[in-house]
Order: sequence, then C-alpha cells, then structure tokens
Amino acid sequence: MSSDKCNRLFRVRKTVHKMLAARGYLVSAKELERDAESFAEDFGEEPRRENLTIMAPKRDDPSENIFVFFPDEEKVGVKTIKDLAKRMKEENVYRAIIVVQASLTPFAKQSLLECQTQKFCIEQFQETELLVNIVDHVLVPEHILLSDEEKRTLLERYKVKDTQLPRIQMHDPIARYYGMRRGQVVRIIRPSETAGRYVTYRLCV
Repeated sequence: MSSDKCNRLFRVRKTVHKMLAARGYLVSAKELERDAESFAEDFGEEPRRENLTIMAPKRDDPSENIFVFFPDEEKVGVKTIKDLAKRMKEENVYRAIIVVQASLTPFAKQSLLECQTQKFCIEQFQETELLVNIVDHVLVPEHILLSDEEKRTLLERYKVKDTQLPRIQMHDPIARYYGMRRGQVVRIIRPSETAGRYVTYRLCV
C-alpha cells in the first residue's frame, strides 16, 4: 500500500503530464497511463520531490522545452527560485512550472517577477490544484488553443478584431491549465442537442 505522500505526488504528477500533453508537449504514453503502483516502483514509497522533475519538448518545435519542478521545501524561498532559474539558463529553457506544497515567500514571489523580466516564464501551481484534473470534469468542454496563424484566419473569416471576442481571464483555472498568454485565442467545443456540437472562441486577457 503506497504512503499518502506517494499517492498524492502520483496524482499531482499525472495531472501535470496530462496538462503538458494538452499544451502540445511530447509526453510518453507510459507517463499518461502510469498507475500508482508503477509510480511507487520508480520513485519509492517516500518519493523525493527533486527526482520528480520533468522536462518535455514541444511537439511542433523540439528545441522549445518546458521544465516542471517540485521544490522540496514547504514554503519556497528565494534561493530555490534562483537555483531553478540558473538551471533553466544553463539548459536554455525559457518556460517552467513550479509545483509548490504550500506557497512562496514574499521575496520568492518578487524573485519570480524578476525572472519574467529576463524572458523566463515561470508559472506556479499548488499541489492541491493538481490533485484532480479539472479538464476531466464532465462539465468542462473541450478547449483547443489556436496558433497565431489559426487566430489570424479566424479573425479574417469573421471580419472581427480579437477584442470583439468573448473573453477568458488569464487567471481562470482553465486558462492556467493550458498556459494561456494574453492575446491567445481558445476554441471551445460543447456538445449541443440540436447541432451536435457548438463552437465558441475566447480571447485571453
């Protein structure tokens, strides 16, 4: 029987892998289908968070990678942020997700903002937000991020400006799940009793 910590980290990491796949990163079938047993076999009954680090390449541009870090301390401090940013710089990776157990210290938050000015995009999620995969919920319709090219085609076809589209806030849980940036457009496909499917678009603001 796996420990609570092991089970918790298994669930969090599985959600992260699904989230990366949904964002267009290459994730192995082994990780997407992994069960708690194989997780415990690979990482032990008391997994060390530093061993859970993930690095995944973008499907359509293998030179673009993302890191996912699982810092060990409960409240992440400045030193950890600096160490992670240093590792990103060394490996030429400009995007990362930090999965924290509780929170960041005020100084660590400040340090994160400083990283943004150096072109690093570091998102932060709490473990509790990732225990359950929100897009697996029956009420959440399918979301597909449009490329810049697809966005242009859409706006030309409907002769609208992106600001005329309905909006989704950047801090919305779904927008965060897909790592949406301001100005990106997402296609939302809902089942419809009359039309079979009902498609809408939203602009991230």
